[in-house]
Amino acid sequence: MCPLPLAAAAVAAPRALLRLLNRGLAAAMSTAGPLKSVDYEVFGRVQGVCFRMYTEDEARKIGVVGWVKNTSKGTVTGQVQGPEDKVNSMKSWLSKIGSPSSRIDRTNFSNEKTISKLEYSNFSIRY
Repeated sequence: MCPLPLAAAAVAAPRALLRLLNRGLAAAMSTAGPLKSVDYEVFGRVQGVCFRMYTEDEARKIGVVGWVKNTSKGTVTGQVQGPEDKVNSMKSWLSKIGSPSSRIDRTNFSNEKTISKLEYSNFSIRY
């Protein structure tokens, strides 16, 4: 028996499981009531304080999808999608909590809308 197919299967199995979990997350979100999408921009001391990493972690804990990135003007911007109550929880976190060393002066939300399906399968940091 050749060990290569077994090794390939061992590597492929976690990837397949991750794909199934992502599909399950998307399916669970789509049945949890209306889905919302909102863009955000956070102003204050939000760069150089691990804000993006904490945002990604909090989004995954809450169970929303989307992205976050630094801007050239010293803010952090992104998009959050998911069930309305979870999006609202993430909006509150982005407005009031942030990373431990951050200082949030204000958070602007825009383009808030109801969507029929999620555009992302996870939450990621963009560069």
